[in-house]
Amino acid sequence: MLRGINLGKRRVKMEDLRALYESLDLRDAKTYVQSGNVVFKSTLKDTKKIASLIEKAIEKKYGFTSSVVLRTADELDSVIAANPFADRKDVHPGKLLCWFLADVPTAAARKAVLAVPAEPEEVKLGKREVYAYFPNGQARPKLKWASIEKALAIPGTGRNWNSVQQLLDMARAMGAAG
Repeated sequence: MLRGINLGKRRVKMEDLRALYESLDLRDAKTYVQSGNVVFKSTLKDTKKIASLIEKAIEKKYGFTSSVVLRTADELDSVIAANPFADRKDVHPGKLLCWFLADVPTAAARKAVLAVPAEPEEVKLGKREVYAYFPNGQARPKLKWASIEKALAIPGTGRNWNSVQQLLDMARAMGAAG
């Protein structure tokens, strides 16, 4: 998942992005919507090295930096299984955001995140994810997301719950689990 793609001057055609991934030997690259969601296969196992490889290639080709956050199909499956809002019937998936982090936040960062005023929104922490529910939608939230990001001090990127589920479906269809 790429952060900030197709916002402002950071435009990338999805066909070009797929070609870039293929040039890095990241096979069968498939994109979902226009916001930097790419599912691919790789023989490389170190996701931090893969993320760095992609970040450098984007900067070289497009002239801007974009944080890259990777999850395997199994990790996405775990993110969905760990959804702290899963048992709540009042939570609409289109109003649930999963913020994927590049690393595990420190205990101090976790405490600082939970101290950020959020009401009426709700914020819950996973291992390398922040789950945020926006009961009134994300257009004009009370929650100051910049405060969450500052407390975390870790690069990340958010996806709504429908996108998270779609990415897992794509990965499973690709046979990328494992």
